[in-house]
Amino acid sequence: MTNLVIGADGAPRCGWGASTPDYTVYHDTEWGRPLHGDDALYERMTLEAFQSGLSWLTILRKRAAFRLAFDDFRIADVADYGEADVARLLGDAGIVRNRAKIEAAIGNARAALDLPEGLSALLWSFAPPPRSTRPGSFAEVPSSTPQSTAMAKALKKRGFRFVGPTTAYALMQATGMVDDHLAGCHVVA
Repeated sequence: MTNLVIGADGAPRCGWGASTPDYTVYHDTEWGRPLHGDDALYERMTLEAFQSGLSWLTILRKRAAFRLAFDDFRIADVADYGEADVARLLGDAGIVRNRAKIEAAIGNARAALDLPEGLSALLWSFAPPPRSTRPGSFAEVPSSTPQSTAMAKALKKRGFRFVGPTTAYALMQATGMVDDHLAGCHVVA
């Protein structure tokens, strides 16, 4: 079983990518495509952390509100947030209101500012070599890898929070550090 489905448009895609229109757009235009830039990767890392314990669809549908609430995830701006900003974010019904995750997002922005090489360079340094073939089914897609474990350890060592090996691997998938589109999927990352 390949876990591929044929979408309404006739294109074969990873099964989850055809389950809702939101997922179809995300699957076809973003997931697994290489993403660079400190602020862009900070956004994805933050959203992956907020997703922990929730459906990615919930986060995806709240992404516009997250961008507004977190100043478009500009690291330098979020790093300057104080207690008034934490209170503002806790009162924002458009985002996930979890104090630990909000405080981690602010702390992670501060930690990102301290990286001499920048966040993008650090994260991409853990990208494994490209696979010779795509996975044939979801059963072949791991939840973490030695590279995501190493990334999580390196981030934690630098003061980042909510970045365990599974979250790090999800970040790697979302930002094209790994290509976990299934064999036969129409998306070319």
